[in-house]
Amino acid sequence: MLRCIISACLAAGLLTACSPSGEGGADAGFASTNITGANYATGFSLTDHTGAPRSLADYKGKVVTLFFGYTQCPDVCPTNLLGMVEVLRQLGPDADKVQVLFITVDPERDTQALLAQYVPAFDARFVGLYGDIPTTQAVAKDFKVFYQKQGDTKGTAYTVDHSTGTYVFDPQGRLRLYVKHGEKPELIVADLKRLIAGK
Repeated sequence: MLRCIISACLAAGLLTACSPSGEGGADAGFASTNITGANYATGFSLTDHTGAPRSLADYKGKVVTLFFGYTQCPDVCPTNLLGMVEVLRQLGPDADKVQVLFITVDPERDTQALLAQYVPAFDARFVGLYGDIPTTQAVAKDFKVFYQKQGDTKGTAYTVDHSTGTYVFDPQGRLRLYVKHGEKPELIVADLKRLIAGK
């Protein structure tokens, strides 16, 4: 858990440092870290929990929130997903203009069937995504996401330390924001409304 917190802090610091000059944080009107213009997190080619191939382009026209986690995560992942449930509730009709994505960093255990049971249990509109091990590694690298098995790494009872922030893309598919774990739903709602409005 400590590693999760440390990695989240490091990731937030790195992402803040990568923000283009004059586009960071409060001066752009966002509560979250503004990473508009960043040259990473360019997309993905994965499979969703229904077995359909998916890419970021499939969700063009919607604001996309993207979180990396795993189904057996004891606290951070369910907390994040429950937070997004509340975000959509507060958005009201605008919730239909947002797509919540969950990419597993544990493809060895998180099968399509397990993702199909886990992710929509929070909200039927949420989509779980997975790839094989090399694909997962490549996507995580592109998104600057850290993850590492801990504990019983030779068996199946391991845990996975991982980055805990959420990426946000605007309706044109451009990377815009990095939301720290534990951010208040009302602040996320305000940021998403700005992106929906074309800000």
